[in-house]
Amino acid sequence: MDPYDSDSSGLEDEGDYTETGVLLGYASEEVLDDSVSHLGGWPTWLDDKTPPPGKFANCKVCNQPMILLLELNGDLPENFPNDERRLYIFGCPRKACNKKPGSIRALRATRKLKADSTRSKASQQDKKAEGESQRSQETQPAPPKQDIGASLFGASPLTGGLSSNVNPFSSSTSSAAPTNPFAAPSSTANTLPPTQLFKPESVPATPATLAESFADKVRVSSPPPTTKAPETDGPQLPWPAQSDFPKPYPHYYLDAEYETISRPSTPTIPENVTVEAMEEDDGSAGASADLKDTFESDLDKAFIRFSTRLSHNPEQVLRYEFRGSALLYSRTDEVGKRLHDNKGAAGPGGARVTTTSSYANRIPRCEHCGHERVFELQLVPHAISMLEEGREGLGLGAKEDTGMEWGTIILGVCGKNCGPDQLHAVGWREEWTGVQWEEAK
Repeated sequence: MDPYDSDSSGLEDEGDYTETGVLLGYASEEVLDDSVSHLGGWPTWLDDKTPPPGKFANCKVCNQPMILLLELNGDLPENFPNDERRLYIFGCPRKACNKKPGSIRALRATRKLKADSTRSKASQQDKKAEGESQRSQETQPAPPKQDIGASLFGASPLTGGLSSNVNPFSSSTSSAAPTNPFAAPSSTANTLPPTQLFKPESVPATPATLAESFADKVRVSSPPPTTKAPETDGPQLPWPAQSDFPKPYPHYYLDAEYETISRPSTPTIPENVTVEAMEEDDGSAGASADLKDTFESDLDKAFIRFSTRLSHNPEQVLRYEFRGSALLYSRTDEVGKRLHDNKGAAGPGGARVTTTSSYANRIPRCEHCGHERVFELQLVPHAISMLEEGREGLGLGAKEDTGMEWGTIILGVCGKNCGPDQLHAVGWREEWTGVQWEEAK
């Protein structure tokens, strides 16, 4: 039953096993083709001259520097062919901050290598529609018609699914997918001064002839052009020196392959054997079913399913599926209640199957551009085993040093991949992390 009980799209039946659309990451000490994606170690930036603003380095609980859990080459040529992307997840190792919101944070770095063609196409369509409207009217021409979708978001809807994510970590900006899913991205020199790197995206101004009531509605959906993004408010603190950080976790490279799930064999019953239900002392049948229900009622079904799914590939540290669904550690905590879908279709044996996923209105929208966020990846418990293996401490002292106690870290990112306006400038966005903490089972 387990192979069908999946939140992941792209299930493909191959007889003895099932392949899903989830790309699994495995930690490796061996240097791989992708030297960027790694677990632990020190972070590297898209441009060494433009690290993130310093405030992103600190835990929101203790305001002290955190250490790197994951750095991932996030290039998506099929979705964002003109962008370089990189993802980072940091965690606070201090005991007092454990299991508190803000002790784990995620960043997304984006560099625009080419102007977005969808903007120019939308502009040409607007001009064509405007010309036709003017020719059809004999009176004074009406004010130019705005494309509100392009004004607010500046891009056409994105596509998802397995077909558009064959190579989620490709370094190529073309649609052709390289063989290695963790190919290292190409580097592009950045010559812009730091003062120009965090300019917020501009929103087209409302024409003076636009009706005031309509303009008010636009302002409700889109901040005024003069409003600064949260990242640029006030002076930017520099990224702390390496000596200010605790001792990092060991560095592991990441290898990847698509998830395969073994199909359990179904025992055959000889034709001459008769199976009868066992009777209780009072003459009632179905004792085994009652025991099963009692057992499952005493345990979190989501955790059982989570553990069973991971057991098919126990060495995985990362699960990746852009615009896919997270494998929930629990359905009863805040994150589980937010993301769990009760409307999935029934599959074989009554198991719930979600073939498509949308976390719209579940994950908080992007604070910078207002676009909905989508699931991209999650870290799973074997990552803790790898990072903490053979470690005596983080150099914080016995009272401060602590092991990680999360069940999974879920990353939701801006589905539009918003970034800086200037070409070749690196922009930084803090993204949403849904942390499901370890519970006593």
